[in-house]
Amino acid sequence: MKVALLSDCYLPRLGGIEVQVHDLAVNLRDRGHDVEVFTATPGAGGRRRGTVDAVDGVAVHRFDIPLPGGLPVNPLAPPEVRRRLRDGGFDVAHIHMGVVSPFAMDMARVSLGLAMPTAVTWHCVLERSRPLMRALGYAGRWARRGAALSAVSAMAARHVADIAAGAPVAVLPDGIDASRWARQGVRAAGAGGPVRVTTAMRLALRKRPAALVDVVARANEMVPAGARFSVDVFGDGPQRAAVQRRVDRAGLSGVVTLRGRVPRAVLLAAHHDADLYLSPARLEAFGVAALEARTAGLPVVARRGTGVEDFVVDGVNGLLADDDEGLARALARLVAEPDLRARITRTNTADAPEQDWPRVVDATLAEYRRAGA
Repeated sequence: MKVALLSDCYLPRLGGIEVQVHDLAVNLRDRGHDVEVFTATPGAGGRRRGTVDAVDGVAVHRFDIPLPGGLPVNPLAPPEVRRRLRDGGFDVAHIHMGVVSPFAMDMARVSLGLAMPTAVTWHCVLERSRPLMRALGYAGRWARRGAALSAVSAMAARHVADIAAGAPVAVLPDGIDASRWARQGVRAAGAGGPVRVTTAMRLALRKRPAALVDVVARANEMVPAGARFSVDVFGDGPQRAAVQRRVDRAGLSGVVTLRGRVPRAVLLAAHHDADLYLSPARLEAFGVAALEARTAGLPVVARRGTGVEDFVVDGVNGLLADDDEGLARALARLVAEPDLRARITRTNTADAPEQDWPRVVDATLAEYRRAGA
């Protein structure tokens, strides 16, 4: 099968959609399919308008134009993309949507205009924008023209269904290489020092890094005397300086350490040497970072009502909370209860998640068949 993956954002730009679309392309290719990517993101060597480069052996069509901040927008791209899709012998187009995805929306119209089987996956939480999107009605129109609609979690799928005029919306999860992240055995809980907590996030407002500091400060007040913990924050972003100031003002400089962006191998080693994982995100459509930590055996502390609920059962794979105060209580509880941490780690270590890439590729191909039907 020849597959076109179409996304506003792609490597070398780094983010959730970018990495997931790249990994999907590679895994589809490794399954024997011919995959090409169409994006409005420039290549590593600068802008490559209309040219094709290769990323890990996958052809990438670049349709960027010079805009402030490198915004992945190009209203001039549809005619040339239409020509390449029409003449390229593609069997299916897979559109990847965020909250605001002008390039991807144009691509959906292009592929449906060509009567090409089209799958559309949302990687985002449609919260405040839902009334507007429902009124615009494009998701419902795409479905009526044959598009197979999906989202990356059950929560995200409910939001898409709300704007899709009753059209069916499947869950097509993000994927990870479970064997790569899996932990062998259970580390002695808190051995030789404080309980070690990890978290990985982009330090941007939407991910709530400031709230993480507040949760840690509150949990620090709740833990019993003699119980200590430390928090390593992996990731970078525009809020890093503000987060560091918040850590300093809260007197947590000896508790919270901002480690910056690190390679996956470094993050994996940190998870395997840690005791639990904390996610403060509220608008989390899926939560790949939390899934990686859960696969590495770590009990996950996260908010209810997020995509994390697709792979974390409260009390089984971690602890879920309704609000930040609940997150602080859950964090303090896991710090204070080594037996609970060890039990959850044994469960997470023994039970691989369903979102392993082979299963996700199977589910993706099923969506392509649904689009073709």
